[in-house]
Amino acid sequence: MIKHHLPKKTTVAKIVNGFVTTEGGGNPAGVVLNADGLTDTDMISIAGQVGLSETAFVSKSETEGFKLDFFTPNRRISHCGHATIATFSYLSELGFVSDGETSKETVDGPRKIIIKKGAAFMEQLAPKYRKAEDWIEDNVTVDQVLASIGLDKSDVDVRVDPLVVNTGNNFLILGVSSAAALKGLKPNFDEISDISDKLDLIGYYIFTTDPVATDYAATTRMFAPRYAIEEEAATGMAAGPLACVLFDFLNTKTETMVIEQGCFMNPASASLLTVDLSMRDGGITGLMAGGFGRVMDEMVIEY
Repeated sequence: MIKHHLPKKTTVAKIVNGFVTTEGGGNPAGVVLNADGLTDTDMISIAGQVGLSETAFVSKSETEGFKLDFFTPNRRISHCGHATIATFSYLSELGFVSDGETSKETVDGPRKIIIKKGAAFMEQLAPKYRKAEDWIEDNVTVDQVLASIGLDKSDVDVRVDPLVVNTGNNFLILGVSSAAALKGLKPNFDEISDISDKLDLIGYYIFTTDPVATDYAATTRMFAPRYAIEEEAATGMAAGPLACVLFDFLNTKTETMVIEQGCFMNPASASLLTVDLSMRDGGITGLMAGGFGRVMDEMVIEY
């Protein structure tokens, strides 16, 4: 019997760095336009071949400006900050969106997007906090978290306890006291992934406000091995929760914060993430996190 093989289809994935600085850096994401006919199987195959932490698939929406589906190399994710910024910065460059308000449809509902002079800002929700004593029911302790990143208790920022924060996704936010402690982290990715499963985390967002480390509100590192991301250079969905922690627990009483990430990666890829908090009666009601994107390359993918 003669077997007939259907020809493979192809698509183009743009590689766009989100949250770039004026010098470069940023976090690369795949961006695939005209994704309306793609199945989940197609998208995860394409994302795996792109091989970046996230790839955004852009299609038409009946209710919002665009529909965005996000995939890591091994699974779907409901939101992705740097891929959103990369996508809407690219759409702005193409002239598909102009300065002002638009929106994205996601599997987790709609989110507002604002374009400011080519920079893209995405909406996140008011923060929800889970303290360490709440993790006991999930069989997770602070000591286990510290061990999973090779961190000594003496290096923890004593001003704020570790927290799980959700403004759309769960992140573990943990402060360290110095640039040296942040640089010297020794992540055990199997242990981080196990704890992330138990707490339903995207990953860990470790920060310091040590002025030796940064001129900004904080500098950070992000570990998300549960989603096949060992470390990434910019995480917009985590910068929002961190800004809330800085405001609510560390007395950083400003409604706009710039957060730095990627400086301690190897190789380093410095990124800048701007968070604008929305306030009412002294409380955070929501936020917009954003920055600039820059097209770096493109790939032709067979699927």
